[in-house]
Amino acid sequence: MKNNATEPHPLSRHAGKFKDLFPGVMAAGLVALAAQFIAEHHNAPAMLMALLFGIAMNFLSETEKTAPGIGFSSRTILRFGVAILGARISADLVIGLGWSILTLIIAGVLLTIGIGLLAARAAGKTGAFGVLTGGAVAICGASAAMAISAALPQTKDSERDLLFTVFSVTALSTLAMILYPVLVEWLAFDDRTSGIFLGATIHDVAQVVGAGFTISDETGDIATLVKLIRVCLLAPVVIGISIAFRAQGASRSDAPIVPSFVLGFALLATINSLGLLPVLVQEILGEISRWALLTAIAAVGMKTSIGKLVTVGWRSMGMVVGETVFLALIILLALYQLT
Repeated sequence: MKNNATEPHPLSRHAGKFKDLFPGVMAAGLVALAAQFIAEHHNAPAMLMALLFGIAMNFLSETEKTAPGIGFSSRTILRFGVAILGARISADLVIGLGWSILTLIIAGVLLTIGIGLLAARAAGKTGAFGVLTGGAVAICGASAAMAISAALPQTKDSERDLLFTVFSVTALSTLAMILYPVLVEWLAFDDRTSGIFLGATIHDVAQVVGAGFTISDETGDIATLVKLIRVCLLAPVVIGISIAFRAQGASRSDAPIVPSFVLGFALLATINSLGLLPVLVQEILGEISRWALLTAIAAVGMKTSIGKLVTVGWRSMGMVVGETVFLALIILLALYQLT
C-alpha cells in the first residue's frame, strides 16, 4: 500500500501558495491605493500614477518575498480585470447610436490598428508592437493594451513594451482631454457631434468622461456611449489577434485560440445584453475591474525599470503620437461628411 503520510494536504498546498503570493499582491494593491488617492485629490490619471509609483518601487520585483505576488498581479489579476470589464457592455449601447456611427467607430479601430502595423514596419519594430500600440490607441487605452499584450506572443521585451504603451497612451489621453474640447468648440460642433468625436478618439474612459462633461451633459453622455462601443470591440479584436499570430506560428500551438479572459469578457457582455445582470452587480463588477486593472498596472510598473523603458526609443513614441493623430483626423473627416 502506498504511504501518503508524507504527502502534503491539498489545503496546505493552497495555503503555501497564498503565503508566497500575498506580500507581492499586497504591495501592488497598496501602490494602486496610493495612485487612486492622488488621482482623487489632485485630479491626476490613476493609471499614470500607478505606473509611476510602480516604477519607483521596481526593487520589490527583485526581492524574493514579493516577486511571486507581483508576477501574479501583472498576469492573472490583469486577465481577471479585463474579463469582468464585460459587465459594462450591452447590445443596447450599439443599437442606440445608429449604424452609420457604428460603422465609423469600427472603421476607425481597424484602420488605426493597420496604421500601427505599417508604422512598426517603418520604425523597425515588430508587428506585435504595432498591434499593441495601434490597438491601445484604437480601443480603450491602458485596458486594451493590457488585454492585447496578454494575447500576444510573450518575449523578453513584452512587459517593457506594455509599460511603454500604457504610459504613452495614458499621457496622450490626458493631453487630449484638455485639447480636444477646445478643438470641437473652435470647429463649432454641436453637442452630439462633439460627443461622438471625443468618444471615438480619446483613449481612456476616464478622460472621455472628463472631456465630454466639461462641454455639456449631452456631450458627456454621448461621448461615454461611443467610448463603451469601442470597448465592445476589445473581445473580437483580441480574438482576431490571437488567431492571426497563431496562424503565423508566432504563438504556441497548444495555446487556446480564444484566451479565457476574452471568453469571460464576452460571456458577461452577453449576460448583460440579455438583461440578466442587475445594475448593482454591474456597478460592483465595474469597480472590481477598475481596481484589478489598477493593481495589475502597478505590478507591471514594478517589474520594469526606467532604463529598460528608455530603450524603446523615440521612434516608438512617434508611432503612438502618429496613431493618435491619425485616428483624430479620420474621425474628423468622417464627421464632416456625415453632418
